[in-house]
Amino acid sequence: MDFELDKPNYGQPSVPPIDFRALLNDEQFAAVTAEPGPLLVLAGAGSGKTRTLTYRVAYLLSQGVRPGEILLLTFTNKAAKEMLHRVHDLTGIEPGRFWGGTFHSLGNRALRMYGEAIGLPKNFTILDADESETLLKQAVTALDATFFKEKTNPRPGPLFSVLSLARNTQLSLADTVARNFPQYAEIAHRFPAFAAAYTSKKRDDKVVDYDDLLELWLKLLTDAPDVAAYFNNRFRHVLVDEYQDTNTIQAQLVDKLAGHHRVMAVGDDAQCIYSWRGADFENIMSFPERHTGTVIHRIETNYRSTPEILAFANGVLNCQPKGRHFDKELRAARKHGTKPAVIQAMDDREQAAFVLKRISALVEEEGVSPNEIAILYRSHFLALEMQLALTRAGMPYTITSGVKFFERQHVRDLIAVINFVYNPANTSAWNRIAILLPKVGEKGASKIYSAALDHAKLMQQNFIDALATDDVLSKVPKDAKADWPNFCASLRQVYEAMNEDTPADAVSVAIEGWYGDYMKGEYADYTDRLEELKGLVGFAGQFTQMTDFLAQIMLLNGETSEREIQPDTECIKLTTIHQAKGLEYDVVFLIGAAEGQFPGYRTIESGDFEEERRLFYVAVTRAKNELYISYPRVASRPGPGGMMLSPSRFLQELPSDLYDELRIKRSYGW
Repeated sequence: MDFELDKPNYGQPSVPPIDFRALLNDEQFAAVTAEPGPLLVLAGAGSGKTRTLTYRVAYLLSQGVRPGEILLLTFTNKAAKEMLHRVHDLTGIEPGRFWGGTFHSLGNRALRMYGEAIGLPKNFTILDADESETLLKQAVTALDATFFKEKTNPRPGPLFSVLSLARNTQLSLADTVARNFPQYAEIAHRFPAFAAAYTSKKRDDKVVDYDDLLELWLKLLTDAPDVAAYFNNRFRHVLVDEYQDTNTIQAQLVDKLAGHHRVMAVGDDAQCIYSWRGADFENIMSFPERHTGTVIHRIETNYRSTPEILAFANGVLNCQPKGRHFDKELRAARKHGTKPAVIQAMDDREQAAFVLKRISALVEEEGVSPNEIAILYRSHFLALEMQLALTRAGMPYTITSGVKFFERQHVRDLIAVINFVYNPANTSAWNRIAILLPKVGEKGASKIYSAALDHAKLMQQNFIDALATDDVLSKVPKDAKADWPNFCASLRQVYEAMNEDTPADAVSVAIEGWYGDYMKGEYADYTDRLEELKGLVGFAGQFTQMTDFLAQIMLLNGETSEREIQPDTECIKLTTIHQAKGLEYDVVFLIGAAEGQFPGYRTIESGDFEEERRLFYVAVTRAKNELYISYPRVASRPGPGGMMLSPSRFLQELPSDLYDELRIKRSYGW
């Protein structure tokens, strides 16, 4: 096979003098100017990781390395563009002269050039997410025409998520299901045949999906030695951003591409928080073993936070098990501020009232911009009372990690079930839940509803009972008939709970019935969504009458939709900690820092706390000036430990002199 360098990369343009010593601190300078070889740069939160990587590229260019000899691997194209544009500002060298971008984009580029070496035609096309799911559905249906008709079986989307995670982690499908998708445990033995059929169909159609861009690139480097040798010779320097987020295949790609060991991996083991989407903590921990002679550089000067916040963050790091992390200590470049504050509230509502009162003081009395205030939480349902409090107060907020709680699809579905059972004349609620049945569209839902209404009137029968009659069943599409008895029985159970028990009991029954089964097939993240719906049970527990519960939800939704936030409006930010990684705010409120909430009960049961502790570290290092950590003493719904909650173990294990405890008075003063 013949190999050619890209024409634009011939020659070495002159680079203007750059005073690296003046532009970088000591730690950054040492890493940027390090001798070529295996380098692991451990860049703590707020320490200038991107700056270090950018200047490393510029430094290599200043040493005579050609742009085409540098490979820059990132996790977003935005990150690559920003770095290479900054390199352009420093050196005058155009970004287009580098191979820089995401693993997937560069995998596509490599496969376009040399994919024929592994039997991949040059004219292959890439499937988007919807096309991939459609093709998977066709492959599975060809093997079993009834598989997707069983409501608890995964739909094509969730099934694709299972196969994708297994491919990226290179774990068996059985292990992947056991670890991440326990709702599919009983049918996991069928998945390997589905995966094989899907792979075969892609090959026949000459298409690849997103995951193939990594898998086939690795196959190319493994099965075509001449291609691997070319890339090794071509890219004399391999640089990797956010290395702690690499999955198994990505780490293997880096090892293959950097067979010469002139590789710089930049990351922070303490910020590895994405194992649920394939990131492998062991990749960064075992980097020195896989690249003999690795020199480790630590960048620990933090430009973001006050010394008091960093002392708290260092305390979290010090609680990690010995030998299971790289030692590091963040040092502050800023002046002193106030200690982080820990607040015990009576319940979720008092916690929300405290946060609201403190935010009002920050904005109105201290001049802090709402844009610089963030409320962080481990899981969406923990922010329910906070959203309600902000809405009632008319305080604008945005949720950067998704839609508001009552606008989330599964929450709206469940509320529609409750609304319909409470008031069968509510055809909007009926249509929302009926079309969740197989092959039932809006017209079909209307026909079923009309048949039930006619029967109920004729027989002077309750509408819910009329749904279960043969007259109505005759209007149900063939594909939905198997679901129909369970659907009707579930509605009847909700009706009974609604009339005999509390609103919270009715919501619990709705979750445990037909809709809970539906969610298993519809959502790959079923367990997380189930937790959110259980949070709704806690909210319903505040009410003794169903009419009050539903009225409160409708009022809140109405207030939210009517108060459209203009693009230039300053807003409080609400976000999960995962979505906040890489961001920073003047003031951070971390809510729900209780055992059973953060860490959650599932983590407590598994006994694997290390990623949760790293997540806690990521949360506290988002704060620049002030950090407030709060937890409720009484749970909104009973957990394995009952109603009473204790502070998160991540707080309890810290020395008490790292924070101040604030006491809430009943007037919500402190």
